[in-house]
Amino acid sequence: MRILFKWALHAVALLCVAYLYSGVEVHSFGAALGAAFVIGLLNTLLRPVLVILTLPVTIVTIGLFLFVINALMFWAASGLLGDGFQVHGFGAALIGSVIYSALGLLIEAALTRLLIQK
Repeated sequence: MRILFKWALHAVALLCVAYLYSGVEVHSFGAALGAAFVIGLLNTLLRPVLVILTLPVTIVTIGLFLFVINALMFWAASGLLGDGFQVHGFGAALIGSVIYSALGLLIEAALTRLLIQK
């Protein structure tokens, strides 16, 4: 049940990203649910491989290359989903992924706080 709740909250976070930044478009809550699922799937399966493969670059850039990897995952989800979720270029993916990550941190902190209080 908790996973479904987090999934819905991340879909709402994507809607917030689209509202806050015009470079990201989400056409419906259903599209946001699909995009949140695909982003989560890419972050689970593909991101660890990319982090390991780009470790030297990440070390040289003092971790800043991780922003590029996050943006690539965000942009790839847009490419896989098509019309319901659109990201207009790599710059938009970078800004959108930073906003989405910040909202994700807030979601995790809120859920952790709620679970500790119970």
